[in-house]
Amino acid sequence: MSTISTTDIPEQTAERPTDTHFGPSRRFCVAPMMDWTTSHYRYLARQLSRHALLYTEMVTTGALIHGDTARFLRHEPAEYPLALQLGGSNPQELAHCAALAEQYGFDEVNLNVGCPSDRVQNNMIGACLMGHPDKVAEGVEAMINTTRLPVTVKHRIGIDGRESWEDLCEFIEKVSQAGCRTFIVHARIAVLEGLSPKENRDIPPLKYDWVYRLKARYPHLEIIINGGIKTFDECRQHLEHTDGVMLGREAYHNPWLLAGVDNEFFGAPGPAQSRHDALRAVLPFIQDELDRGVYLSHMSRHLMGLFHGQPGGRQFRRYISENAHKPGSGIEVIEQAMARVPEPASSLTDASTAPA
Repeated sequence: MSTISTTDIPEQTAERPTDTHFGPSRRFCVAPMMDWTTSHYRYLARQLSRHALLYTEMVTTGALIHGDTARFLRHEPAEYPLALQLGGSNPQELAHCAALAEQYGFDEVNLNVGCPSDRVQNNMIGACLMGHPDKVAEGVEAMINTTRLPVTVKHRIGIDGRESWEDLCEFIEKVSQAGCRTFIVHARIAVLEGLSPKENRDIPPLKYDWVYRLKARYPHLEIIINGGIKTFDECRQHLEHTDGVMLGREAYHNPWLLAGVDNEFFGAPGPAQSRHDALRAVLPFIQDELDRGVYLSHMSRHLMGLFHGQPGGRQFRRYISENAHKPGSGIEVIEQAMARVPEPASSLTDASTAPA
């Protein structure tokens, strides 16, 4: 198995919102999303909220053990609080990767029991594990015995063939008996036969009441609700019944939503006064990445939603789309795209438009 040089391990930062019982605060989380929640998106997100808990994309245990470990786990200290999501089912491999998560400075290690794609099913990863609660429990126990980090599970409320309330409770009970105290629940079943991963995010009906019932039945567990949540009003409603909310696509396509999170859910001022200020704060990071040889287009795609719904937002996106992929494109592309968006007379006014 791979070894770690201490030079690869990022320094830890002092300010990490925590819940003394469960570890990092999960009152508001941004979901792990493949190809989306990269370090480049997370750096932008952190300029908008200091307190939202961010998650990496899912990384498989095989990739970490047999691939470029440092590349997969690389992140900036500015991204904290940050959780690593793992895909896998072999207890020994999960334990090894949980130890890596701790050594690399993550705040939490999360097991994916929700991804419905055929590719991960064939490797006993993701939602198919809902049908094997004993195997999930073994993996969770192995991770808990290896790391001091909180070990959490993100899962569906069921899969086709195991979609009853009793099946869900059996899963929760077996995995919690192995030591897991935090369950992030996507309030849909996953249909493993007949629906694509995209369809599985929309077609199975949401059953928020099942997640509420889990919290009522297991009050000693931390229950985070996920699935189809878009507004702060919806978040407030869910927080009346659960311990936290997790947003996915809305937080990616409309990242300015995050600018209101710290004030609304943590009683603290947010770091960004305007979209322009947030983007300016990202520019030094983009330049550092360019200097490392990262293509601008690999980073700029995560900025496209920042001026969503704003005058000039379409011109901002078009300029980036037409220029970021060109050879030698640099920071000036972002600056020139930003210049196409009128800057508000008062940055505080812009900040106040975060969704309520």
